[in-house]
Amino acid sequence: MRKLFWLVIAVAVIVLVGLRIHGGDRMARTMSGNAQQTETIASVKVPDFSQIAALGERDFNDNCAACHGRNAGGTENGPPLVHRFYKPDHHPDYTFVTAAKAGVRAHHWRFGNMPPQPQVSEAEINRIILYVRELQKENGIL
Repeated sequence: MRKLFWLVIAVAVIVLVGLRIHGGDRMARTMSGNAQQTETIASVKVPDFSQIAALGERDFNDNCAACHGRNAGGTENGPPLVHRFYKPDHHPDYTFVTAAKAGVRAHHWRFGNMPPQPQVSEAEINRIILYVRELQKENGIL
């Protein structure tokens, strides 16, 4: 009985190590944050944006897309914002403002801490938030 127990443990370890080596699911592979690639993690449906959100898209691309990806789909350098973790009832708009102004400690993902983004104005932040919320709504997150 004891040998069977250790055999099961050994097989479980081998399977887990194999998954880790071969990448497991795509999200697990992209959560390391060590790679230089900026391939988008999540597939995102893009709506017809309101006028202000369209400006927010421009602001996002200029200031956020390098880490958070095209259409906020995430990259190996930053998490997707079109994700249930960033629903308004879990991350209200003010958390995005705080993140941009003061940075944020990593807590949902293993990308590391987000540094403050002092170059982004409050008006730009507000447009970016609207852009992200419209993307989220189109993708069933709101």
